[in-house]
Amino acid sequence: MLVAADGEWTRRRIDGPDVARRLSKDLAIPVYDAQVTGYPQRMRDWSAKQKTNRLE
Repeated sequence: MLVAADGEWTRRRIDGPDVARRLSKDLAIPVYDAQVTGYPQRMRDWSAKQKTNRLE
């Protein structure tokens, strides 16, 4: 899962954790294991805002 600075996110299938680490190194972005760290607060906030906007 890729999470932007504002919390917007997208999920894409990859070939495993090694590929994720290599991609993060190539793009110079951090990689986190959601099973260890949980989902970022900015992602949860963004998702909640999108849900609220759809209900209005």
